[in-house]
Amino acid sequence: MGHKIHPIGFRLGPLFTWDSRWFANNQQYKHFVIEDTVIRRDPFKKLRVAGLTKIEIERSINKIAIILHVVRPGMVIGRGGQGMEDIKKYIQTLLLKMRKDRPVKNQSPVKLDIRVEQVKEPYLNAYFVASQIAEQLAKRLPHKRVVSYAIEKVMNSGAKGVKVMLSGRIGGAEISRRETFKLGSIPLSTIREVIDYEHIPSLTKSGYVGVKVWICKREVI
Repeated sequence: MGHKIHPIGFRLGPLFTWDSRWFANNQQYKHFVIEDTVIRRDPFKKLRVAGLTKIEIERSINKIAIILHVVRPGMVIGRGGQGMEDIKKYIQTLLLKMRKDRPVKNQSPVKLDIRVEQVKEPYLNAYFVASQIAEQLAKRLPHKRVVSYAIEKVMNSGAKGVKVMLSGRIGGAEISRRETFKLGSIPLSTIREVIDYEHIPSLTKSGYVGVKVWICKREVI
């Protein structure tokens, strides 16, 4: 069971909540889903340097609240809050562009409430660890050294266990293969265990190498 279901989706409700929290009728639902996808996709490219790991979206009647989880919040906020204003205008432009072709009565700028939360332990965040491994693999660094360093940093941050899986033409090999590196305890079938998971492709000169990371943080009683 542990290999056939998303570890976070398996724990939605008891441990985790949804990244998008809103309600919509049949006409609005499809548009809101597309808007959420764009809001997540484009800022991730723009704020990659700041270590953006997750975006949460909450919608009310007249406002959209966006929570940015970043490793380096100072790079997002900017001097005097200028960075926040730039991000706010950028997202408003995206939403207005998407809503231009829809029969929306009010085309005024969307009211946005953007908050920044710092990721206190970056190496306990599966997205951050997977992105670090993927970037270093793209630079053609030895995969065993890269993964061993990442696993060591995760365990030193207080994790109960970590597992990293690479799949593809690892190290430029002619035949694709799968390699798994594991340290500690990763009980994927136990719902009370907090398992953070992420998969990110790394574009190397030999093709894509998939990077999957599981991190077991702590036990909830």
